[in-house]
Order: sequence, then structure tokens, then C-alpha cells
Amino acid sequence: MDLAVAAAVRELLAEVGYGRVTVDAVAARAGVGKAAIYRRYATKQEMLFAAVVHDVPAAPLPDTGSLRGDLTALAHVVVGQLADPAGASVVLNLMAEASNNPALVERFTPAFIDSQRAVITMLVERAVDRGELAELPDLDLLHALLGGTALSWLHTLRLDPQDLPDKLARLACTALGHA
Repeated sequence: MDLAVAAAVRELLAEVGYGRVTVDAVAARAGVGKAAIYRRYATKQEMLFAAVVHDVPAAPLPDTGSLRGDLTALAHVVVGQLADPAGASVVLNLMAEASNNPALVERFTPAFIDSQRAVITMLVERAVDRGELAELPDLDLLHALLGGTALSWLHTLRLDPQDLPDKLARLACTALGHA
């Protein structure tokens, strides 16, 4: 069911855009009942985010042996998700909706944001264990630095994403005092 819903969401986003995707349309396209979708996702926004951004199959981030390498690998994932038209549409629209909907933020933090923070925490804990960092940095600031910079680069400045993962990793390492 999850794969059918994800495929339906992507197709509908491409055809009608974020604002016109409905749970009814996704259910019909995926060949599942609307109730089945609502058992899995409490809101349309959760369904869209999970199908397009969060649940996209990806290989686990490798331990490259260095903070810079690990951050570069993470930045490739972040940039890939935000450069994807469907992913960008969902993230940007969700951010706009969340700015006026504290309940939406409360639902998304444990469901999605916490897992992103866990990945970042794992990467910097490895760097601390290797002696590359003396202590854990402000993880929320690092999360914002990576995601916010990628969003701005891609969707405000509309610059080429080709070298962005390397630039993000270099920026993050400099900010963390690890050149």
C-alpha cells in the first residue's frame, strides 16, 4: 500500500500541484480505501511529506571515516530531496502551512523532524568519538544550517545544486571549527 500511495502522490503532484492533491484522489489512484490512508497518516500534509520526502527509500548514510565525508553524504541526500520538484513542492508548501498552524508543527516534529535530528546527531557523535570534535555542537543550528541553506540556495537564489553538497559540508565543518 505504501508504494502505491507514494506513486499516486507523485503522479498527482505532477498533474495537479500541491494545493489540488486530495486524500480522495490519492486513494482512488492508489486503489486503496481512504480509511486505510487515514490509519497511516493523520493529515494530507503528513501523507504528502511521508510519500515524497521522508519515506523515500535511501541507503543508510555510510560512515566515511570523517566528519566532512559524513556531512557531504548527508548533504547529497538533503540537496537531492530539495532539488526534486515533488519534494520541493511539498516542503515549501508545508513550511507555508506550518507558519500559521502550530498543531501541524507539533505533529511533524516527532514524526519527521526528530528522525532528521537523529541522523545529524549520529554523524556528529561519530566525529566526537573519532576526536574530530571536542563536543557535540548545537544540533538544531546544524540542522537549520544544512536544510535552510539548501532551501535558500535552490529555491530563493535558484543556483545550480551541482557543487552544493560539498559546499554545505565545508561550510558546516568551518562553522563547527573543524577545517
